[in-house]
Amino acid sequence: MDDAIEVRDLVVERGRRTVLHGISCDIPAGRVTGLLGPSGSGKTTLIRAIVGVQIVRSGTVTVLGHPAGSAPLRRELGYVTQAPSVYADLSVRENARYFAALRGLGAAEADRAIADVGLAAAKSQLVGNLSGGQRSRASLACALIGEPRLLVLDEPTVGQDPVLRAELWARFHELAAGGTALLVSSHVMDEAGRCDRLLLIREGRLIGDDTPAAIRASAGTDDLEEAFLRLIRDNEQAVAA
Repeated sequence: MDDAIEVRDLVVERGRRTVLHGISCDIPAGRVTGLLGPSGSGKTTLIRAIVGVQIVRSGTVTVLGHPAGSAPLRRELGYVTQAPSVYADLSVRENARYFAALRGLGAAEADRAIADVGLAAAKSQLVGNLSGGQRSRASLACALIGEPRLLVLDEPTVGQDPVLRAELWARFHELAAGGTALLVSSHVMDEAGRCDRLLLIREGRLIGDDTPAAIRASAGTDDLEEAFLRLIRDNEQAVAA
């Protein structure tokens, strides 16, 4: 299967601190790839580099055959930030229809995306009056419009109840089955098992890149959280040596 994203030797610095230390990875099309790691590990910085809004020190990021941030990617990529990126003074439906119009699409596409994230009953409400979880879903709805080839989702399930989280993950896998590449970040390890592939990151270094089953096997445990901890210990020992 073709890779939607290729990252090679990526280094990002902020001030005098190195945030990403020469990361290389491939993210395939038609799969849900999880980007897992604790808060402050570099997940959002890597995502920002992939969507083309992060200044990098060195290395390359290629997205759908183009350098990250290239103009041709604007209609091919959907991006959901940690903070909701919708207009608080518009309703859910008005936001969705606005973003649909930017892509040359109509109201039906907007309404379908709203239903996909479970907000049909709240479509007439102002975004500013929604709960935090509902605002996140409104952002996700806008990103889903137009069926982008790549979806990059930064902590999309934070603040969602367990039932809705399960529904969102089911939708993510439906999109992947249709050929969409998804990169989903999370700091919640119990979501790792929902992914087809995992990128485990800590302190700006990639310490795991494989399927959940292979990561469990290599760490010698069925518990993904324990596997992550063992990989951390192994990485620390390797760096110390």
